[in-house]
Amino acid sequence: INTAGLGIVPPGLGLGAEAIRGGDAVIVSGTLGDHGMAIMSVREGLAFEAEIASDTAPLYGLVAAMLATCPAIRLLRDPTRGGVATSLNEIATLGGVGLEIEERAIPVRPAVAAACEILGLDPLQVANEGKLLAIVPAEAAATVLAAMRAHVHGRDAVAIGRVVDRHPRMVVM
Repeated sequence: INTAGLGIVPPGLGLGAEAIRGGDAVIVSGTLGDHGMAIMSVREGLAFEAEIASDTAPLYGLVAAMLATCPAIRLLRDPTRGGVATSLNEIATLGGVGLEIEERAIPVRPAVAAACEILGLDPLQVANEGKLLAIVPAEAAATVLAAMRAHVHGRDAVAIGRVVDRHPRMVVM
């Protein structure tokens, strides 16, 4: 089965890397690696002590709530293929900016972290299906996070870092 989603970006709304500015906040909508590890465990017939469930979810409602709170959101990204690590590197490269990520702030469920450790995987490189990355102006970060946490698909949202002018095109933990 293959699916595709199409949409229209309203006039005046720019969600590209060219809008990113130093000082902007990097936000993730919830825990990482859930989907990839759930799929891998089923495909490979692996059983873990704790159940790992896919995070597949429609995000249009979450995005609408975020944009209603802050129409100046700079960028939204789906961290599916290659996980959050690939998405962060793409953002830094396309925007010509540096990203500083606070490793302790990255939300990973203990069961996912344990499964990744057993299999020698990095949860930041594992697929996500129902999560998003957002770059928002620093002054709007708390408001956007509150709107996200009020939505069922963003209740575990957290700021994980910031955009910096130092080390352009690089992601630093």
